[in-house]
Amino acid sequence: MTPETETELAQIVAGLSGPVSIVGGGTRGVAGSAPALDISRLTGIHLYEPGALTLVAAAGTPLAEVEAALDAEGQRLAFEPMDHRVLLGTSGAPTIGGVVAANVSGPRRVQAGACRDFLLGVRFVDGGGAVIKNGGRVMKNVTGYDLVKLMAGSWGTLGVLSEVSLKVLPKPEATQTLAIAVPDAERAVGPDAERAVGAMSDALGSPFEVSGAAYDPERGQVFARLEGFADSVAYRSARLSERLARWGDITRPEAPDLWSDIRDVRCFADRAGDVWRISCRPSDAPDLAQKAGADALLFDWGGDLIWALMAEGSDLRARLGGFDGHATLIRSDQETRAQLGMFHPQPAPLAAIQQALRTRFDPQGRFNPGLMG
Repeated sequence: MTPETETELAQIVAGLSGPVSIVGGGTRGVAGSAPALDISRLTGIHLYEPGALTLVAAAGTPLAEVEAALDAEGQRLAFEPMDHRVLLGTSGAPTIGGVVAANVSGPRRVQAGACRDFLLGVRFVDGGGAVIKNGGRVMKNVTGYDLVKLMAGSWGTLGVLSEVSLKVLPKPEATQTLAIAVPDAERAVGPDAERAVGAMSDALGSPFEVSGAAYDPERGQVFARLEGFADSVAYRSARLSERLARWGDITRPEAPDLWSDIRDVRCFADRAGDVWRISCRPSDAPDLAQKAGADALLFDWGGDLIWALMAEGSDLRARLGGFDGHATLIRSDQETRAQLGMFHPQPAPLAAIQQALRTRFDPQGRFNPGLMG
């Protein structure tokens, strides 16, 4: 099933007799066993107004096409979406609809915000085959929902995206990265991780508008990124260096791919094992890193995000116990995913809300069954 228009998509959904797996570029490795509903032919940039910082595109439009159009006007997607292909060993082309459906956000999230913060509007087809636009369509059982926020991060379980509207931002004139030496004598646990999180928190808490803060224990370095006008970046870099000097020796690496490497977790790409994504409070990150007992770790978002490379089949959630956050299984074999589930189990009140939403928008449970519980 590969619709070429929104109307055709709605007709297909209305006529479904069973569940489907929604597929765009197929790069995130979440397609289930149900027949595929492929939206990769719903393509094209429908509207782009650089002066208004607004772009509207069909959900199946390749992300590369969107980024090329923006780059030609000196603009970008500020939330820096991750490309999962290297980490997961997948092929295909990421789509803008897939980015929105998974709320994919990279290192700049600590400053600019997540994908959902730049999402202005959506068009999607619900489980009954109705086309819903932006939440502005008045339907008795829809009024009151913030559909834009609901669709971002819903992983296709509430509806099939057909079009997204996004706010975009200008590209910076200059970028500078500071690297702070934080030796990893204890494999990112104990005082080293605490020191690294302290340095990242110090950078992000400064008035110097840091747009990225990450820690790679294997390199033994914390990275802090500054972006903007060249004179401003030079000034802020000098002042931030003075502020962070107490944490360790500071260098300015010339590594153009550094932040895309961090964004895409390329350091785990060719290494065996399961990959987990832990979302937590930075203050909890050192303790969780120690409990994980991971083969390798990578910290992003100032410690809000920990990537963990684990032995195959490891139940990381059991190791971590209860904490204020969640652990998502990003890469594993099918047996481990079937046993542990991709997403962290929700507390009962949130699970009830989630189920109520799915019942409202997809009452027959047709979209991506089993993906989010």
